[in-house]
Amino acid sequence: MDASQMESLRPALAQFAEEFRDCFKREKTFGYLKAYVGGLMTDLPRKSIEPIALAAGVPVRTLQEFLADFDWDHARAEVKLHHRLADRAAAGPIIGVLDATGHPKQGDQTPGVQHQDCGQSGKQDNCVVAQHLLSCDDEPSHPFACMLCSDLYLPQSWADDRARCRRAGIPDDLVFRPQWQIGIEQIERSIGNGLRFDYLVFDADYGKVPAFWFALDRLGQTGIGEVPYDFRCWAHPPICHSGRAEHTSRPARMLGRHSPFFRQQGWRPVVIKDTTRGPQVWQVKAARVQLVAQADPRHQGHSTPTERRYWLLVVKEEGNPDRRYFVSNAPASADAARLLQAYGSRHRVEQWFERAKQEAGLGAFEVRTYQGLRRHWLASMLAMAFLAFQTHRLRGEKSGHYVGTGVRSDQCNRLEPLATMADSLVAVA
Repeated sequence: MDASQMESLRPALAQFAEEFRDCFKREKTFGYLKAYVGGLMTDLPRKSIEPIALAAGVPVRTLQEFLADFDWDHARAEVKLHHRLADRAAAGPIIGVLDATGHPKQGDQTPGVQHQDCGQSGKQDNCVVAQHLLSCDDEPSHPFACMLCSDLYLPQSWADDRARCRRAGIPDDLVFRPQWQIGIEQIERSIGNGLRFDYLVFDADYGKVPAFWFALDRLGQTGIGEVPYDFRCWAHPPICHSGRAEHTSRPARMLGRHSPFFRQQGWRPVVIKDTTRGPQVWQVKAARVQLVAQADPRHQGHSTPTERRYWLLVVKEEGNPDRRYFVSNAPASADAARLLQAYGSRHRVEQWFERAKQEAGLGAFEVRTYQGLRRHWLASMLAMAFLAFQTHRLRGEKSGHYVGTGVRSDQCNRLEPLATMADSLVAVA
């Protein structure tokens, strides 16, 4: 990145930050936002409060108080980011990705920390788990991705210890919620702020819960997600409500292997995405099924099928003997290939996590209050959103008055990462 392009980002960040000015009552507090977001995008070895404060010439204690105590409306800042994204003209279908990630942490003071599943380390670890909702387009070469929501997953052990919660600044009305329920709340927030998703994609942690599918139906949101092999459903409705085996639901694995709806089909190849090793091709069979509705007391607790039908997709990959199973609430006219291709965008969230940890200090929080944690995640979201907007601007997505707007994509591919802006961005504060 040459000097003129580097210099062009300084007014761009100032203009981007200006959109959030009315979330602050004091100009000085607004300046700390610019300092903190700018610091997250520098090449500091550690992107926690102390190094950012020292680089920006701000007292460390002041920046700590900015996150934990100062009066500013971080919830409104999220809304304004959603409005900015809702106004953006997308190049193609918009995919929403639900996922959770764990941030390993030492000690027991960080809100929500405990020994639990940690995606970052791939094992049970002492960590904080965040539930995320990402928005990305389906553009294959230069996708635009932006995190919409990041919320704390509060373990049951924390929710049961309200004194511990109060010490960490966790409000009394924040109770234990499973991750799928937090995800539904995030989707509702985003839709309420003007965002729309052509497809919502997620893994089996969400797809295995029938209530999650019913919540998507209520929102009118099309989803495609993986389910475990023992996810139960009906290929055809039972002739009566009974506990007898011939009338009960079947695991997806059994239907995929033995139901005539699947046995009488041939495998259909679907190109999921192009990779450096060539196209990734899955073989698929698909049929309409009914899920297990909530227990009906009129039927002595026996499971009953849903009135509406859903897609069950059985997938096999070359060289992998195991079959995978997917469910979608898309209409009967939907194309199974397109549903799987939309699901192929789920890896975008892993890419975002990796870049956000490297370029925007996503996991570098050193806070002991719930409000400080939320504000750090928001600042990382804003930093990554700014980088995404500027990357697309420099690739020539649209004209503008900044230097470098017309740079060709082949030139842009040779640019240094935007995170190397260092002191020039901190200086805007």
